[in-house]
Amino acid sequence: MRHRPGRPAGLLAVGALVLAAAGTLAGCAPDDGGSPGSSSSSSSSSSSSSSSARPELKVTGAYMPAPSMDTMAAGFFTVTNPGGADTLTSVTSDLSDDVTLHSTKDGAMQEEKSFTVPAEGTLDFASGGNHLMFAKLTHKPRQGEKVSVELHFAKSGTVRISMPVKSATYNPKTGH
Repeated sequence: MRHRPGRPAGLLAVGALVLAAAGTLAGCAPDDGGSPGSSSSSSSSSSSSSSSARPELKVTGAYMPAPSMDTMAAGFFTVTNPGGADTLTSVTSDLSDDVTLHSTKDGAMQEEKSFTVPAEGTLDFASGGNHLMFAKLTHKPRQGEKVSVELHFAKSGTVRISMPVKSATYNPKTGH
């Protein structure tokens, strides 16, 4: 009996391209704690799961792998939120007028309009999963450069971060 894959060849090719890019684009790095404008000085020690609680967003691990192409790059980071739910609605950057939000489901990359930041939870943008795509770059960023990025949230407003450009093969688990 012959086994035939259930997906069309085109979808498999796109999946292979995404996986190849993910290998080049690695995950999120732990060394950028920069998120000016994201600090909330609420010192609540109670753990309320009320959806009306204010979000308390902190962005960490932001980084961009050095792109292999002149026209596209990816970005990764983690949003932690001990407060109420929020929504990441868009991203802007001087590096590109075309920054989009993407998820990866069943090996296929899909553009998303927004991402929920759960109450008392995290939103991860990491290799092989959620990520930013920067298209039509103003220039090809090089390792060591820092890219300014603005994350726009429905409730928290704009959070500005600095996304360091790491090596194309950077692995956040090993730091190399």
